[in-house]
Amino acid sequence: MAERILVGVDIGGTKCAVTLGLSDSGNLQIKDKVAFPTTDVEGTIRDIKEGIRTVLGRNSLSSGNIAAIGISCGGPLDSREGVIMSPPNLPGWDNIPITRILEDEFGVKAAVHNDANACALAEWQFGAGRGTRNMVFLTFGTGLGAGLILDGKLFAGTNDNAGELGHIRLDAFGPVGYGKAGSFEGFCSGSGIAQLAASMVKERLQMGRKVDWCPDGNLSSITARTVAEAARRGDALAREVYSVSARYLGKGLSIVIDILNPELIVIGSIYARNEDLLKPLMEEVLSKEALPLANKVCRVVPAALGESIGDYAALSVAANI
Repeated sequence: MAERILVGVDIGGTKCAVTLGLSDSGNLQIKDKVAFPTTDVEGTIRDIKEGIRTVLGRNSLSSGNIAAIGISCGGPLDSREGVIMSPPNLPGWDNIPITRILEDEFGVKAAVHNDANACALAEWQFGAGRGTRNMVFLTFGTGLGAGLILDGKLFAGTNDNAGELGHIRLDAFGPVGYGKAGSFEGFCSGSGIAQLAASMVKERLQMGRKVDWCPDGNLSSITARTVAEAARRGDALAREVYSVSARYLGKGLSIVIDILNPELIVIGSIYARNEDLLKPLMEEVLSKEALPLANKVCRVVPAALGESIGDYAALSVAANI
């Protein structure tokens, strides 16, 4: 495979990054990066352009050396037309033709995908999913997004809404995620685990019992991380919170396995950091709920790209052009 110089643009609600990468023989090296705050639309687009010029200039390159520009951004968006369509974390980004803007500026082909799909491409091409043809990626971060690699290519659906697994309702009651109580995201996300923990702590406090990891009773201070830390110290209530999340993770994944029959499910962020707390009960539920033949051929593993996945994600969109 020929060496290709790629540019990745990661557009987030509070910060953005421009990354320069080198793709060669199926490997991807990050060569340079600049990051800056997300401001208003006009200012952020200006900073993205300047960021691209900066990483090129620092590496003695021009736009003529770039093979492609990849953009990762929260949805909704139209990946076919290259338009960002009013993401909730990006006020004012209403029907912004981001790929056309960058193509006109640099004379280089550009593409955009939502961040979950971009992360799926990254783990498939350069991370835990190398060599697979049917892979599902789950973010398991603040929310629960997913990207689908089916039959050796990214599957985005009719209008970029394929893989919105967090919206599936797993129970009539439970933490709220994706605007649904009891949703997959409600049980399996940072915000959902915090909600679940707060509810369980509140119940204990009202019974007059102390909770060591919430000594002041400030429920809003509870995070998935603080619960995990308490669980590792052996706290029974914290371990129960993660047990509930693990059981519903198994329930949700059993639906994914039954419908899509993937060979690999890659899960990032909270799962990757807390596999020991989640995997045993998740596998127990999978063994009861998923089709045995489908479950037998599917592995569930933590994401391999760690904290760099956002950089790899944007570059992977470029590598896929």
